[in-house]
Formats: sequence, structure tokens, C-alpha cells
Amino acid sequence: MGEITLHQALEEFKTVYMPARNLAARTREEYSNDLKAFIDFLDKAGVTKAGELSTFYVDRYLARLDELGLSGSTRKRKAITFRSFLSFLYRNAYISHDISQQVILPFPEYPVPRILTQTEYQKLLQACSTNIRDKAIITLLLQTGIRLSELTRLSISDIHIPESINIAGSNSRKGRTIPLNSKACEALQAYFSACQASNYPNLFLNKFGKPLGERGVQKIIMQYYRQAGIIGASVHSLRHTFAVQHIAKGTSLKTVQEAMGHKDIRTTEAYIPIARELSRKELEEHAL
Repeated sequence: MGEITLHQALEEFKTVYMPARNLAARTREEYSNDLKAFIDFLDKAGVTKAGELSTFYVDRYLARLDELGLSGSTRKRKAITFRSFLSFLYRNAYISHDISQQVILPFPEYPVPRILTQTEYQKLLQACSTNIRDKAIITLLLQTGIRLSELTRLSISDIHIPESINIAGSNSRKGRTIPLNSKACEALQAYFSACQASNYPNLFLNKFGKPLGERGVQKIIMQYYRQAGIIGASVHSLRHTFAVQHIAKGTSLKTVQEAMGHKDIRTTEAYIPIARELSRKELEEHAL
């Protein structure tokens, strides 16, 4: 065990493992190139046999890729390749322990999201204030941080004023319950008082009395953005604004994570620098 060289193992990986799994030609090429570069790195570190390999070297190589300026998504793809290779080595008894699951995948970076300032979202709420349904939609998105798809799937039975709303799970996402604050309750109560009975269970309906879809909500919100003079924002900006404003005001990351339905706390943590910058700007704008 461990006598096979890494170059020999790579050849077997290319001629047996990848063909057996019917990987696409492009995937095979990417795997081969990624592993060849990795093994060349190991050669320079004095590691030539499979039995000498450990996650220590994987981490060091991923750190090197970061130094070279490669994106998080690229490094994540390479780490997945290394993990497959390590699993292959273990299943073929070329290494004594399965260290593939010890490989920590780099977290891909995301573009800085567009958030609304306090002045902007106040203008937005003012712009929709005369339409009870639209105000309820915008207020609910802003006060709960739910996704657009989650909003359009809401039914009347999901709303429990004044306590909470239930968000149904979908695909790989788990369902969750989100507390309703007083502003969301007020907007929803006004909507319930004004809306007419319907044969549909959906919470929000269009002007024809049918369920309001995602495109319909997008058109509504973009219309109010234009009225409020807000540029560069999207429906998702309301979700980003929820996260940043709460973090800036001291809401715990765990609470924000649970409300937004993030699987990984690191997704929520990505808002921290934006929240800090927002706080800095507000202190500057409101300097005594």
C-alpha cells in the first residue's frame, strides 16, 4: 500500500476511473489538467508516492491558488477534483485512510449585492402606500427577507398574524417559520381587510383574480423603483437589504440565517462587511 507513485495513480485515474463513470470529454480534460498541476506541485514538495499524500498538501496547494489570484469558484472546482482523486486512491487501497471528506471546499465569492439605503426604502414604501396589495408585498419582502419564489408560493393559510408565516420547503430547501414584526402585520392586516374572497388559496392575486406570479411581482416592484427614483436595484435587493440592515443593527447572524433560509452560515457572514460599511456611512451622514 502506498507504493504506487502519484503519476501512476493519475494515469489509472484517467484510463479507468473517468471512463467508468462516463465523464464528459471536457470534464476529463479539466480533471486531468487540475491533477497534473497538483502532482507537479507535490513533486516539488518531495511527495511522489500515494501513501505520502494528505489533506495538508491539498490545503497548501489551494492556498497557493489563492495567491495566484484564482477565483473562489475555480478553486472550489479544483478541490472537488482532488477529493475525487483521494476517494479513488482509498477505494483502490493506495492510501490507508479515506481523507477525501477532510478536504474543505473553498467558499466562492459573490458580487457585492445592491442594497437599499434607509432613505431609498422609505421612498419605495411611500411610492406604494396607496396600493394596499403592493404595499403588503413590498413590506413582506423587506421585513422578512424571503425569496421572490417563496413569496409567490405563499397561501393565506401560511399567514398567522401576529406571530409568523410558514415558508414551505422546495427541492433541497427545508421549510421554515419566520416571525412577523409589527410593520409586516400591519400591512398584511390592511391587505386582508381589503381583498375579496377568492377560489384560489394563494396569498397574492393579480388584477384578474388569479395567482400573482414572479414576473408579475417583478414588474410591480420595478415600477415603484422608477417612481421612487431608485436605480440599479432588483427585487432581490429587498432581501439583501433585510440582511444588511438587521446585521448592522445588531441582530444575531444565526437569527438572520434562519430567517433567510441559508444552509451555510458563511452565506450570511458575507453581509457583514456591507453592514459595517453601511454603519460607517450612516455615522458620517448623521455626524453630530
